[in-house]
Amino acid sequence: MTGVHPRQVLLGAQAATGVLPVCDHYSGVEPRIRKSLQLQAELMAEFGTCVFDATLDCEDGSPVGGELDHAQMVAGLIQEIYEQDRQNQAAYVDTGWRRTGVRVHPVDHPAFDSDVETIAGSVGGLLCHVMVPKVESVTDVDRAVQAIDSALVRGHQVRKDVLPLHVLLESSAAVHRAFDIAQHPRVQSISFGLMDFVSSHGGAIPDSAMRVESQNSSQELGQFSHPLVVRAKLEIAAACHAHGKVPSHCVVTEFADVQAMRLAAQRACKEFGYTRMWSIHPSQIRPILEAMAPSEADVEQAAAIIEAAASAHWAPVNYQNQLHDRASYRYFWHILERAHSTGCMLPTSMLAYFNAPSNPTH
Repeated sequence: MTGVHPRQVLLGAQAATGVLPVCDHYSGVEPRIRKSLQLQAELMAEFGTCVFDATLDCEDGSPVGGELDHAQMVAGLIQEIYEQDRQNQAAYVDTGWRRTGVRVHPVDHPAFDSDVETIAGSVGGLLCHVMVPKVESVTDVDRAVQAIDSALVRGHQVRKDVLPLHVLLESSAAVHRAFDIAQHPRVQSISFGLMDFVSSHGGAIPDSAMRVESQNSSQELGQFSHPLVVRAKLEIAAACHAHGKVPSHCVVTEFADVQAMRLAAQRACKEFGYTRMWSIHPSQIRPILEAMAPSEADVEQAAAIIEAAASAHWAPVNYQNQLHDRASYRYFWHILERAHSTGCMLPTSMLAYFNAPSNPTH
């Protein structure tokens, strides 16, 4: 290992985005939120890193008319879990390994401002991101940024960095503007809102497109085969990769079908270019991790090539009679980052890159 971190050498401006866990888990009802946060701590202890974001949901989670009470509950839980971690002297209190985000209401919803003021204004310094749903344009992103930053200032919330925005695109018009939205400096990740996208077409897309295709039915157009849905997914993934952002794949509603979840995650990763995926039930978390994790052989090869590259001070090298340079180094470094974010065991030679205090991914 040399003194120069691979992210600094290989990723350039894209290194600022950092590496996100491959799973973003949503829960909005208090008992389920508490279970999610407990599971997050258990998996952190098991894997040695935070393998999923716990995003507390104020949009679908709050009852109509009870939005303020729900936002206050969410803020209280975030503060409570932080205090418990600190009292228990959990290692991740100082390193920031526990990742807790929040989904607020859309910017044009009456509860948006109170969500932001209540949560960002009181616990904004503890959040890893704010998810803004139903974003239609860059104007919506600017509106969210202004509200969130103002709430942080009013609430005297101190952060080492700006609070990242994750946005949810749920209409054809929003997908059309995906590249402009991805270019916004505060957008860290873009998610695809499958259910609302299908519903917004007024019945022109069948409800089967909200589901994972049955392997027994070649006639059914599901979320991985309907042309309009496929086009939207690819547009979002392409926009994210063009601007160094993280594409996050939509939900799988068949939460009791573990095999369907695993196959969907594999297709999202290997065919559609998504490096992150939503979970709406705890049983979906491990299948997402398994599907998006690189194989042991891939990790070993990537580590060997990066070690050789570092020893050569990132000049081209001959590895097993193949020429590698910074273009391929970048690919293999991404393999190692994904291995780390999914809890895979890394070769000893690579551990220092992820354990160093200066590591930009923490």
